[in-house]
Amino acid sequence: MTTDDARTSWDGIYAARPVATDPRPNVRLTETVTGLPPGDALELGCGEGGDTLWLARQGWRVTAVDVSAVAVERLTTLARSLGLGDRVTAERHDLGATFPESPEGTEGFEGGFDLVTAHYLHTPYDLDRAAVLRRAAHALRPGGRLLVVDHGSTAPWSWNQDPDVHHPSPQEVADGLALDPATWTIERADAPRRTATGPDGTTAEVTDHVLVIVRRTA
Repeated sequence: MTTDDARTSWDGIYAARPVATDPRPNVRLTETVTGLPPGDALELGCGEGGDTLWLARQGWRVTAVDVSAVAVERLTTLARSLGLGDRVTAERHDLGATFPESPEGTEGFEGGFDLVTAHYLHTPYDLDRAAVLRRAAHALRPGGRLLVVDHGSTAPWSWNQDPDVHHPSPQEVADGLALDPATWTIERADAPRRTATGPDGTTAEVTDHVLVIVRRTA
């Protein structure tokens, strides 16, 4: 499937939803970031913007990206209406083709972010996810964190209901990035459970696969 297919599909998904006025942040983000000094953050796959807005309220400067122009435009408008427009920059990217620039104005490989977060960056469309996350790790400053949260179980509302689907463990995801352990270290790799609420308001117990990687040196 082409990039245009992905853009059209995700634009349609977000356009069909009511405009979110107070999207909630993901619990794995808040528990990881609370207590860290604010800096420059990058969110990959921002969607409705709950994580981005929460970070901005904590004093972070956030670059938020999504393949959907609808999601990006809505987040930009919402951030401005909440008085957070000076802390939020929302951009449309197909991460398989383009990557946002670091705060210094150079490509992400130069290491300009203190936090990169990717929650549920799963898609039925072609995406070399390992390459994207590897680039995200290179986008960190020394001391910065890459937070990757994946589905560890299939919720009743998941688009993929294949009973044989494999949910890679956090360690498998880390192994796939093939990062030099002299530069990057795993701070967290576990599979906590929580009660989640689906788009229709129903709840279910789900498993998250949580990976936190810290860049130790330049």
